[in-house]
Amino acid sequence: MRIVSRSQSLGLCRTFSGSRWLNSRCYATRSFDPLRILFCGSDDFSIASLKALHEYKLKYPTQISSIDVVCRPGKRVGRGLKKIREMPIKEAASALSLPIHEIDTFRGWTPPETPYGPINLIIAVSFGLFVPPRLLNASKYGGLNVHPSLLPDFRGPAPIHHTLLAGRTKTGVTLQTLDHKSFDHGTILAQTPDPGFDIPNSDTCTVPELTSLVSAKGAQLLFDGIQQGLFVPPVKDAGWAKESETRSFIHAAKIQPEDRHINWEGWTSVDLNRRNRVLGNLWSRALVASKSAEEPVVYQQKRVILTDVEQVEPPKGSEIFAIVPGLPFANATCPVEPRKSRSLFVFTKDGKALLIKSLKVEGEPVAEGLRAAVKARMFGNRSITSEGFEFTPFRNPLV
Repeated sequence: MRIVSRSQSLGLCRTFSGSRWLNSRCYATRSFDPLRILFCGSDDFSIASLKALHEYKLKYPTQISSIDVVCRPGKRVGRGLKKIREMPIKEAASALSLPIHEIDTFRGWTPPETPYGPINLIIAVSFGLFVPPRLLNASKYGGLNVHPSLLPDFRGPAPIHHTLLAGRTKTGVTLQTLDHKSFDHGTILAQTPDPGFDIPNSDTCTVPELTSLVSAKGAQLLFDGIQQGLFVPPVKDAGWAKESETRSFIHAAKIQPEDRHINWEGWTSVDLNRRNRVLGNLWSRALVASKSAEEPVVYQQKRVILTDVEQVEPPKGSEIFAIVPGLPFANATCPVEPRKSRSLFVFTKDGKALLIKSLKVEGEPVAEGLRAAVKARMFGNRSITSEGFEFTPFRNPLV
């Protein structure tokens, strides 16, 4: 077993003084064998941690002997599923000349034997597959995980999305052990100090912007944790946000298409704007009439994606439509004439007017809002006001 002396620790600090990890704090580390790391990752968040480990290995190879990378196989995408979309971590690992192993399950799979011996530390960052106990038990130092939240808050696969959806102004990162039974339930080894760091421009911050910030913070935390040997047993719990506290913690569930389904009766304009910023284009349902003129009109529900929406001042005389949130209405002549004023609006729960600049009706291309609605025959009673006419309401799941 190798022991890092105080002089070596100080030498390590000088070695990294010109690297990107300028703020790395220097501590006398616990002793540990040269690390043979199995790194499991997928996206940009995990790439930052992989690059930090690789730089550490280059600058101080006596502490990290090897890094093998595990990722999920590429997925077929696009029309006809003819293209393969590779995991971003694969390209990053290839650029660093690291061994790559593509697996879609750990069942029956055994980590490779490195030229320096068996894997002795598993690091999983934004990976998605649960690392089984048999692999953790076979690894001398078990496993580590970097998580972009202040655990136990925002446990789950989508912490960055849910942090923004909750309207938080601060966040943090956590270094934890890999638990043998559940995701994100390991011992917290290091964590951003209370109360976390500020989310810049929290009212407008996007997922890529926050990902970029927490990726660097998480990589730094991992870098420091390796340097300090925090993974060497017996490990110490450094978490400050205890589950026994009365604060309310949020589970960061996987983002589903239904999360973009607008709840007109429950969401305010702030909710709509925030979800649109974090999740992308929102959608609803509308009753669309059949196009055949010879047969009786038949209505069916179709998905309507709001591809371009802007909050505006309510059109004159439109107050009556605010009674029913999610009821589209047109500020245009009736019937609609090509060169006349033509706009499609809807009110939110809190009485804010949204201008629907463009939308996509299921089965149709994206088009200007009112044109798309008229083409889909979404309109109903045309005589509500002299200013415009009413469409059938956007539908929620229970309507």
